[in-house]
Amino acid sequence: MITPEFCRTMARYNAWQNGALIAAADGLSEAELVKYRGSFFGSILQTFSHLLWGDTLWMSRFDGWDTPKGGITESVRFVEDWGRLADLRADADAMIRDWADGLDEAALGGSLSWYSGALKADVTRPLALCVAHFFNHQTHHRGQIHAMLTAAGARPGDTDLFVMPEGI
Repeated sequence: MITPEFCRTMARYNAWQNGALIAAADGLSEAELVKYRGSFFGSILQTFSHLLWGDTLWMSRFDGWDTPKGGITESVRFVEDWGRLADLRADADAMIRDWADGLDEAALGGSLSWYSGALKADVTRPLALCVAHFFNHQTHHRGQIHAMLTAAGARPGDTDLFVMPEGI
């Protein structure tokens, strides 16, 4: 399904894109960051917060990170301070890259079991499917953030994977 190299590429892409979106959002006022914009999670800040919460939740399953408190509904308040969120995002992206760098085919060939708060049930799925979902979830919500930033007058950069700079 996926390879360790795909995971390393996606971890690099994740860090690059999060950095670009954070930089674009840094030019906005706090009022613009928290303004309700009709997206699923409401505002730019709340969507960034949910994304970091989701990444932290999945990494708690993949790599033993601390499990974030609350569920999906509370994820919009996981981090409510913009400066702190930007710092935590950069730290998380570095740790995701380190985790991806350590993956091998055998690890991706296993399965993952956890209790899903969203489904209210124990779940077991192929780890490779869960990792693919993890990267897809990031891209999905970054697309929402990109649209909200653009509507707010910010100018996020390129998002195409094939134009990702070398060395990211």
